[in-house]
Amino acid sequence: MKTPCVAKCKNNDGICSGCHRTMPELATWPAMSDSEQQQKMDEIQGQQSTHTCSQCGKPAYCEISAGKNTCWCFELTKRDTSGLPPGTCLCRQCLEKLPLR
Repeated sequence: MKTPCVAKCKNNDGICSGCHRTMPELATWPAMSDSEQQQKMDEIQGQQSTHTCSQCGKPAYCEISAGKNTCWCFELTKRDTSGLPPGTCLCRQCLEKLPLR
């Protein structure tokens, strides 16, 4: 798969502001198979989702909801979610916008 980079790269405390991949996802991208890369992009772009983001209403993907032990959001610098109901899971774009804790 071609890189999903959109040339707006900026490490926003653990997530790229351009393609919304986490830093570990960026680092492991070259070692991923084409199908793994496509799966990841489907998750990031909301083509595969586990829920609807409570902030923007768009499809979002949570790895815990999908049955994994961790989630991509654990790789980010912690954001201030104090204004959100407990257990709220946001999409990458909305979580990226929250201020740091």
